[in-house]
Amino acid sequence: MSTLPSRWEHVDRLIPDSLADLRGPGTGTVALPPHLAWSGQAEFDLANRRLRMSMYRTVITGGGRADAELYLNADILVADWPLLRRGLGPSYRRAWEDKISALGA
Repeated sequence: MSTLPSRWEHVDRLIPDSLADLRGPGTGTVALPPHLAWSGQAEFDLANRRLRMSMYRTVITGGGRADAELYLNADILVADWPLLRRGLGPSYRRAWEDKISALGA
């Protein structure tokens, strides 16, 4: 009998190689596409920390590498990471911190 693979088995492939790859906006309102914001809120004001954190969690846990590169901003991710990491599952947290050393520091 075969078993289903873990959904976290290849999560590291979904993470950009470096912070320099994250070219998302640093200000304004971001509208996520339906494949990410398929239920609930789709627009996020980056000035609102709660909304910004929600958007970043959505992209990190539901998106792929291209989504992270397009919607996440390196400076915001680093600044918010100490709090944001608490809202992620351990597999996501470990994978991001292992791949992008600035987050694990």
